[in-house]
Amino acid sequence: MRIVFAGTPEPAVPSLRRFLESTRHDVVAVVTRPDAVAGRGRKVQRSPVGQLADEHGIPVLTPRRPSEPEFIDQLTELAPDCCPVVAYGALLPQRVLDIPRFGWINLHFSLLPAWRGAAPVQAAIDAGDEFTGASTFQIEAGLDTGPVFGVVTEKIQVTDTAGVLLERLADSGARLLETTLDGVEDGALQAVPQPNEGVSYAPKVVAEDGHVRWDQPALNISRRIRAVTPAPGAWTEVGGLRLKLGPVEMVEEELPPRAIEVRKSGVFIGTATTAVRLDQVQPQGKRMMAALDWARGARLQPGAVVE
Repeated sequence: MRIVFAGTPEPAVPSLRRFLESTRHDVVAVVTRPDAVAGRGRKVQRSPVGQLADEHGIPVLTPRRPSEPEFIDQLTELAPDCCPVVAYGALLPQRVLDIPRFGWINLHFSLLPAWRGAAPVQAAIDAGDEFTGASTFQIEAGLDTGPVFGVVTEKIQVTDTAGVLLERLADSGARLLETTLDGVEDGALQAVPQPNEGVSYAPKVVAEDGHVRWDQPALNISRRIRAVTPAPGAWTEVGGLRLKLGPVEMVEEELPPRAIEVRKSGVFIGTATTAVRLDQVQPQGKRMMAALDWARGARLQPGAVVE
């Protein structure tokens, strides 16, 4: 098939790579979000998907909105049979959806209809789900509501961060997406409507979602921290300064909620249940470091609390 691949961030790269290496499918162009300022140097950078396309000499389309007439004309001229999508990051108007004869097929990192929306992996970890996965479905006007072609499942490990879990799903999902397009081309695969039961939503995660609420149980806090790691990152405030937190360890210790205590065995913070022990932390303007190293330099006073 002639395909135009649409995707933007790193988790979309394994899928594009599989199609570039495929003997069945010809990637005639890539659609990705426009170059954006990123990194410590605040330089304008191509998206990870755009970078991979550039390396292989594939034309890259970067419309600000997919509804732009110029983009619609370009896509029409490319005449793709199908447009596979992985985390592209923009809504597609019906006029664009109608261009490829097999439509647009999306790889979504959840077991639909669970966790429709922008942050399904983060939501699954935060909710304490035992399993998650990836689904391929036909894009239609609704938010992740289209009929499903196939799924893969993945057990969520107790130590998984969103970044680690998403990396696994990006690889298994890439295989699923390629298999889905193979089946669609062969006429051997039919999409099945999503059930009306079990629908849940995963809105975009923002920086404030990473602010740890220490009046919550330790288990909830641990899940939330893992769900927002590496981005946007978990954080608290100590002495009015923001402190970024890596995953924490739940321990059989009791401290009042928000109380922070430094011992030889580590740095502990109280929650609504048992305490948690910090592992890696990142003070403002510095790199990640061991929590004990930070605490020695911070010289916390007895009775200190976190906000």
